[in-house]
Formats: sequence, C-alpha cells, structure tokens
Amino acid sequence: MQYLKVFHLLAIISWMAGIFYLPRIFVHFVEGHKASEDVRRLKVMGRKLYHFTSIMAVFALASGTALWLMYWRGSGSWIHAKLALVAGLIAYHITMRVYMKRMQVDGAMPSSTALRWYNEMPVLILLGILYFVVLKPF
Repeated sequence: MQYLKVFHLLAIISWMAGIFYLPRIFVHFVEGHKASEDVRRLKVMGRKLYHFTSIMAVFALASGTALWLMYWRGSGSWIHAKLALVAGLIAYHITMRVYMKRMQVDGAMPSSTALRWYNEMPVLILLGILYFVVLKPF
C-alpha cells in the first residue's frame, strides 16, 4: 500500500514537471521561430517531453485510481472537487498535445505572452488539488 503511494507521488511529480516545462519550450519555439533561429531541436525536445509526460500521466492516473478504490469509503466530499481539478489537468494536458502537434509542423501558435500565461494555469490547478488533498475542507 505504501509503495503504491510512493509510486503515485513519483508519477505525479514527473507528470507535473513535464506540464510545467513543455509550455516553456513552446515559448522558446515561438520566439526563436519569430527571430528566424533554428528551432528543430525544440521540436524534438517538445515531442519527447510530451511523450514522457503522457506516460507519467497514465501512471499517475492509474495509481491514483487504485488508491481511490482502496480508500473510497473513507474519503469525504473533497474528493469530488479534487477529481474535478484533475479533470482540468487532463484537459490542459490534451491542449499541450495540440500545441505540440502544431509546433511539429510549424503551424500557428499563440503569442509567447499568451503561452507564458498558459504556463501559469497548471500551477493554479495544482494548488487547488493540494488544498483539497492536504486540508480536506469538507
């Protein structure tokens, strides 16, 4: 049981690291592309990071589901709010895929300023998740 929690935390940390860093790659890609710099390496980095992040997301969601099934009777209503935020994180992950695919073909991307703001959204979602998991307000 404790090993599953450790694995879950490791998967979450890895998933979040990718979610925090990939939008920075998008920012550098947009700025580099605008300045006519060679951005091929950023395309490779973005693709590889997205795939690694996706694998970690699957591990985090699978281990989280297993933990929830073991403890669901003991959880309060806070779990519903947390799961709603996790759904938001999954939606964010999917939008990263859209941007990553556009980047691969030099497609239209948001401005670097918009991508910088986009990069802040998962921080807010994660803060909400931590609030519900740690404090269990209801």
